[in-house]
Amino acid sequence: MWSSVRTGLSAVAVLCIVAASGCMSTAPRTEPPLKYPPPKTVDVVDECHGVRVSDPYRWLEELDSAEVKAWIAAENELTSAYLARIPVRERIRQRLTVLWNYERYSVPFERGGRYFYLRNDGLQNHAVLYAMDSLEALPRVLIDPNTFSADGTVALAGYAASDDGRLLAYGVSSAGTDWVEYKVRNVDTGEDLADHLKWIKFSAVSWDKKGEGFYYSGYDEPKDPTKLEAVNRYQKLFYHRLGSPQSADALICHNPDDGEWGFHGRVTDDGRYLVISVGRGTEPRNRVYYVDLAARATDVIRLIDVFDARYSFIDNDGPIFWFHTDLDAPRGRVIAVDTRHPARENWKEIIPESTETLTDVSAIHNMFVASYLKDAHAAVRIFEESGSPVRDVDLPGLGSVSGFAGRRSDRETFYLFTGFNTPPTIYRYDMQTGRSTVFRRARVDFNPDDYDTQQVFYPSRDGTRVPMFITSRKGLPRDGDNPTFLYGYGGFGASVTPYFSPATVAWMEMGGIYAVPNVRGGGEYGRAWHDAGRLKNKQNTFDDFIAAAEWLIANRYTRPDRLAIGGASNGGLLVGACMTQRPELFGAAAV
Repeated sequence: MWSSVRTGLSAVAVLCIVAASGCMSTAPRTEPPLKYPPPKTVDVVDECHGVRVSDPYRWLEELDSAEVKAWIAAENELTSAYLARIPVRERIRQRLTVLWNYERYSVPFERGGRYFYLRNDGLQNHAVLYAMDSLEALPRVLIDPNTFSADGTVALAGYAASDDGRLLAYGVSSAGTDWVEYKVRNVDTGEDLADHLKWIKFSAVSWDKKGEGFYYSGYDEPKDPTKLEAVNRYQKLFYHRLGSPQSADALICHNPDDGEWGFHGRVTDDGRYLVISVGRGTEPRNRVYYVDLAARATDVIRLIDVFDARYSFIDNDGPIFWFHTDLDAPRGRVIAVDTRHPARENWKEIIPESTETLTDVSAIHNMFVASYLKDAHAAVRIFEESGSPVRDVDLPGLGSVSGFAGRRSDRETFYLFTGFNTPPTIYRYDMQTGRSTVFRRARVDFNPDDYDTQQVFYPSRDGTRVPMFITSRKGLPRDGDNPTFLYGYGGFGASVTPYFSPATVAWMEMGGIYAVPNVRGGGEYGRAWHDAGRLKNKQNTFDDFIAAAEWLIANRYTRPDRLAIGGASNGGLLVGACMTQRPELFGAAAV
């Protein structure tokens, strides 16, 4: 799912820019050209492998210099003055204010018969964590991060409930730092225990079966004066026993010879094993170690001791471990590893690689729930533990899903479904009957039935078939005159799947079309799709995006002067390249 990538653009700014550019109006543009602050140039030339490369704007990289700050201030002053003159801007702001004010929920999970989930009423700085003693019980506030600080700069940063649901370990982060301090709250009384852990980063926590303590990953306390600035190295995996000081926490695993290694521990649902995922830097590959907790030993057993693929632990059936992996399967598969006979020739394939990309797998009610990307939208399938198909989950339409967490003993699970014209909705899924029922539904001030999302496929420059989502008001004429916003990303293996945005709703209410092509460089079709849009193949990403614009024009959705393009982060690189290569193809660009 496209959970880590969002447009990142100011909705008001984007809508105003495309409106002001003429994309929202057929009236001729009569304003004189803007007079931009002239940037200076410097005589900087680098020589790379015998090639001289001029970089006259190198001075702009000094972001803290007075000269750069003055140039940025002048640019901002020009932009603000221009946007302030746009008559439609205030109407857009008012409409977005209404649309953005809706309840948001996280997918709930159950521990010890209790249910936990986050809720934001629409205007809160931070979502509030609620607990319910049953699905029919009234929810009660367990943790309200809005009370952590007066200025809202202290946030809830992770939480995990003990197996019996009595205790909750929760993290607190201040001023946006990645450093997290963990505390423990009594779920019945709402009071915190004395436990207080510091210098934790890039870590979740995992309770032992009895709720006597939990595992976490942290670092030695950094030294002054660069305590919050220095690069963090040599992460360690610890066990904290409740009631003891952090200084007494047991060191489980670390690598004193390589500071890039990271360790993440997870206790299996049966409580017998601690499974340790070992990563190195940002590589999408990991090793797998484990500790047999039932043996009352602390020996770390190296099950998979090479960085050759990604191995995501799913669950275990006694000594047999199930993994979601891309080993010999770029689009993902499920394998079983018997820890008693761990040699690779004994590994068994349970769910083979499919034509779709396998994004997530969980083990619930003695079955596998497998989430796929099928042409960049969600498909979910249920399998027996043997790998035999059971059924497909009936989803509401073209969209994205998240959730489907649980344990092998659970009869139910929960998932979130959303789409370009579908506000986030939480469903309860009955694993026995295959029936989905609404648990919580976001209520947004618009009618989803008035809009439609379709998926088309178009050829890129080299003939590659690329999918694209097109969302608009139903019945919108294809007369070549519709204002259209084309959004793209295409990088880091991130998949752009359907998502809900109030800004998109406001755009479509004004008569706009929202188009999202799944260009190469993303992960929509697995590793091969990503590799086809990176490094020496990066031009494919730009060609795919340009071809999407040409297709929309050729099929009379819009025309060049009514076509705006946008992208954030890596999408900004995409937009910059495309507007440079094909400036005549677009009427506006926003990054």
